[in-house]
Amino acid sequence: MKSEDVKKIAMIGAGDMGHGIAAACLLGGYNVVLRDIEQKFVDKGVAGIITSLDKLKEKGKIAPDVYAQALVRLTPMVDLQEAVQDADFIIEAVPEKLDLKKSVFADLDKFAPKHAILASNTSNMSITDIAAATNRPDKVIGYHFFNPAILMKLVEVIKGKNTSDESIQIGYEIAKKIKKVPVIVKRDSPGFIFNRVNEPTLVLLSKILEAGHPSPEEFDAAFKPLMAMAPFELVDYVGIDVAVHGLEYFSQVLSKDYKPSKAILSYLKSGNLGKKTGKGFYDWSKGRPSIDLTKATKEFDINQLIALQVNEATKLLEEGVADDPKEIDLAMANGGGSPFGPFALAQGIGYPELVYKLNELHKKFPLDIFKPTKTLKAGNIKL
Repeated sequence: MKSEDVKKIAMIGAGDMGHGIAAACLLGGYNVVLRDIEQKFVDKGVAGIITSLDKLKEKGKIAPDVYAQALVRLTPMVDLQEAVQDADFIIEAVPEKLDLKKSVFADLDKFAPKHAILASNTSNMSITDIAAATNRPDKVIGYHFFNPAILMKLVEVIKGKNTSDESIQIGYEIAKKIKKVPVIVKRDSPGFIFNRVNEPTLVLLSKILEAGHPSPEEFDAAFKPLMAMAPFELVDYVGIDVAVHGLEYFSQVLSKDYKPSKAILSYLKSGNLGKKTGKGFYDWSKGRPSIDLTKATKEFDINQLIALQVNEATKLLEEGVADDPKEIDLAMANGGGSPFGPFALAQGIGYPELVYKLNELHKKFPLDIFKPTKTLKAGNIKL
């Protein structure tokens, strides 16, 4: 099969990610079946697609005829067998539970045509493990979109242990057709590229909470002038529970250094999870918190945060998760708010300075994941 043979995409899961991905595929010209386990979830997903397309039409981003044609190509459905029986490419976006995903993939394998590619929108989980639930591991890929999927450009296209090059290429070309920026992840590894590079920063925040100083606001005040959302503010926005689950997962599959501190776990126990509960590190009850910039800490600086990212990115090169620093930069610049990837920033700062900054952090928090890698120390990365 070639990417031009893909005419029909089935979207399994109609939640925020599912309906966002479905909307992007509709705008790319595909016929899309949107499926969930109950009619009310499907209806909510369809409403989400209409809202997204309405906004794009109002802003003049899509023409009225494009809008109308996109909705004509959408088929809402509850029956899984019927949803996938003639699909060429199937994207799963169900909750992040490995057993659930494996059970869904076993059913997809049973009901989908033999040529169909099965793609998982997991943000962390092993594609190889998910593929093991099927009789077509060569046709199982990771297909990680970012929220909101209708707007965010990055799609990580992940190769499982047994995924064929053809399946990866088809996923890559479909992402291009729906106007996304695909980056191929060449080795199935926790967090793929984007989440993996960002995870050590979460460890730092967890350890700062444990140390008791600076406070989240004092820390964020130092970085707020340099970014749209400061680090603790961003965790609050996404959800402290999401951050903790990520740390717990990494601590199981990558290194014990990722284990969340008791200090960050206390927020889970109290039920203060950030924006969604009205309170986390900040009070969100009156909208977005205001951060007092006069409280800025002098204990930490931006080059330390960049050093953590660059260091983790060098591990991806060493492990063969990616083989080109430009691809890592492309992923990082399109998955988040920064216009530059870590290696572009490193060129401007200089590798000796980044090694120095990491050593500073390692003195404060003696974790192996904060130690500079051989690649970072050598500093020979060319873009």
